[in-house]
Amino acid sequence: MEGKMAETLRSGSVATKLQRIAELSRQRSGEALTSVAHVIDLEWMTEAYRRTRKDGAPGVDGVTSVAYAANLEANLRALAEKFHRGTYRPPPVRRAHIPKGNGKTRSIGIPTFEDKVMQRAVAMVLEAIYEEEFYDFSYGFRPGRSAHDALRELQKRPTYWQHCWVIEADIQSFFDTIDHAKLRSILDRRVRDGVIRRMVDKWLRAGVLESSGLLYADAGTPQGGVISPLLANIFLHDVLDRWFGHDVSPRCSGRTKIIRYADDFVMLFGWEEDARRVMEVLPKRFARFGLRLHPDKTRLLSFDSPDLGKPRAQRERSFDFLGFTHFWARSRRGRFVVKQRTAKDRFTRALQKFRAQCALMMHVPVEHQHRTLSQMLRGHYGYYGITGNGDALRRFLHDATRHWGRSLARRNSRRFAWRRFTPLLERFPLPPPRPIHSVSPSEPAT
Repeated sequence: MEGKMAETLRSGSVATKLQRIAELSRQRSGEALTSVAHVIDLEWMTEAYRRTRKDGAPGVDGVTSVAYAANLEANLRALAEKFHRGTYRPPPVRRAHIPKGNGKTRSIGIPTFEDKVMQRAVAMVLEAIYEEEFYDFSYGFRPGRSAHDALRELQKRPTYWQHCWVIEADIQSFFDTIDHAKLRSILDRRVRDGVIRRMVDKWLRAGVLESSGLLYADAGTPQGGVISPLLANIFLHDVLDRWFGHDVSPRCSGRTKIIRYADDFVMLFGWEEDARRVMEVLPKRFARFGLRLHPDKTRLLSFDSPDLGKPRAQRERSFDFLGFTHFWARSRRGRFVVKQRTAKDRFTRALQKFRAQCALMMHVPVEHQHRTLSQMLRGHYGYYGITGNGDALRRFLHDATRHWGRSLARRNSRRFAWRRFTPLLERFPLPPPRPIHSVSPSEPAT
């Protein structure tokens, strides 16, 4: 049986193989698949290479994507052979620290380029299996889904419900505290292919290269590559999603909804009693799996529509999720709807990054500064450019423009003055803000 299955999966194009894995996962729902690694051949590795970003920083071996592509077919063929023989050893992940804007830093992992390709190849298999299980309310790091899909859904629910209680949650140091034993146990339920599982174990055991030396951790996922968010999704699918769908929602008296993007999530409830019961058991649920909710970033709040006439002191005015503040305001028709604007901390962080870039390029030719800063602004609009967030985008452009002007004025030891800066702006205009994503406030259901 397993031999026939492996032979079926082995033939055909990559797209055909992915479809067959998905069909097999759907047909054998609840069972563990034991023979799926056969699909990873030269053609599969080539597709994995195509899907791997080429502009990332090199890992500990210093090999760039350009250098790897110089002998691409031989490299990919050797990689596939080492994978199947079990001789591939992922190099340590180089760790870098970037500022978060609040005085703290966020660590990021930088795998080698070849390891990124290997992670992508295995992730393609696991993704085809688990996409048949993941819930629709999970949006993070999944094909065809984005943060803006989650924002659209979150905007609609309280608006339609009018009466709404929200649990705003944050998992403390999630990616660094995932219990390896519990993760393996969760994987056992669906994937028991020895080649795949040994590869995952190698990534879990791979060291991290810090300035202080090579470190090994007994918890957490290998950050920096595509395997980390996928393993995190698989872990939270069991810890949170299945629990909410199978145990929490059926026992609630009113309407419920959860919206999750990676390790960030909010829970919505139509009844206060339901929300308070879940808020009480939620920390205990996470503690069973070695996770903790952040005490300062997890709270229960009333988010009723002002149309209901509830006193302002008894309801919260806003909450943050995915970099946006969600609040009630009147639509053009005069009805109260949920709107979204750039969260204050994200606004400040992005502006500080822009200001630092201006200072870094102070003595660079203006043409180069203009190209770089325009690209940064377009990147900001690319995420925060949603319908209804125009005021925050215009304010960001104004403040960013002023920082650029002050940086240029300091080149000549002058004080900043708009009258002197305006002629230069006419020659080198910064891109104006515009809504890119349609997350427009929708009218409540009647």
